[in-house]
Amino acid sequence: MKRIILTGGGTAGHVTPNIALIPELKKRGYEISYIGSADGIEKKLINELHIPYYEVAAGKLRRYFDWKNFTDPARVVKGYMQAKKIIKSVRPNVIFSKGGFVTVPVVMAAKNMGVPCVLHESDITPGLANRLCIPSATAICANFPETLEHLPEGKRYLTGSPIRKELFDGNREEGLRFCHLDGTKPVLMVIGGSLGSQHINEVVREALPELLEQYQVIHLCGKDKVDPQYEDRDGYVQFEYIQKELCDLLDAADLVISRAGANVICELLALNKPNILIPLSREASRGDQILNAESFERQGFSYVLYEEELKKESLLEAVEQVMTKKEGYTQAMEQSDMNQAVIKIADIIDRNIL
Repeated sequence: MKRIILTGGGTAGHVTPNIALIPELKKRGYEISYIGSADGIEKKLINELHIPYYEVAAGKLRRYFDWKNFTDPARVVKGYMQAKKIIKSVRPNVIFSKGGFVTVPVVMAAKNMGVPCVLHESDITPGLANRLCIPSATAICANFPETLEHLPEGKRYLTGSPIRKELFDGNREEGLRFCHLDGTKPVLMVIGGSLGSQHINEVVREALPELLEQYQVIHLCGKDKVDPQYEDRDGYVQFEYIQKELCDLLDAADLVISRAGANVICELLALNKPNILIPLSREASRGDQILNAESFERQGFSYVLYEEELKKESLLEAVEQVMTKKEGYTQAMEQSDMNQAVIKIADIIDRNIL
């Protein structure tokens, strides 16, 4: 029996790719354990899968002043000692790290104990946690061709992002039925991110009279952002968020309007969905979504609409442009080297086991 420890946490984006790998790793004979934080989203998600879960202390490394900056280094040291103890107990042949600050003590402990560690970087430029971990890694997987420039030669691989198998099992008819839509017009799906984007929500709703002339609209608008005054609008449905039915809704969609988080855009790529990306602005983030979106635009996968330029007129123009050229976007995605990420990453893990 081969043993592997998966680690990653802080956001769902640092956990769901690990979850996507689990069926393939089990098929290859791995006994799987997970290291995460005590209070992160990863604990709930992994416990639901009945995977052995181990907690370590994690400290966030901030670029701004915060009193916790004086105490978190001690938490990292504590996490490092806890990780060493867990690794000694589990005796893994390899560790796979998806990122997030909880992984820093784990990866460093793995190097100290001579355990190979494979990393995955979702964004074009590695985040701070992964930058700290890269020297300790034996292999680094990346989503974007541009990322390879930031990684050491000899251990960098373009793989794309692991996608959950169930995402490919969507049923268009079930999706339309769930949304009470008849599918007589093309379907637009709007994804504003897990928290929703107030700006995107406002512009989409402002454009509804024009959009509903030609399309039906599924709108995932975020927690507490459903607007009751639009509840009875024919051809328009809104949800705070969707979980198990998401694959059906994506299968029903002819065009997706989305934020540009690495995981969601890689899912759109894997599903060959024509899309409009509205990345978070630099004022609201470190700019990684902008770089992600621009890479997908260069590769012919996406149309990019910047938040600063988002208004009713620009949104309607973007929709028309993409729908007119949707076959070209689909063909470019079908020919991408960033598909089959689960198999590629599992192969790399196999090559790096003790």
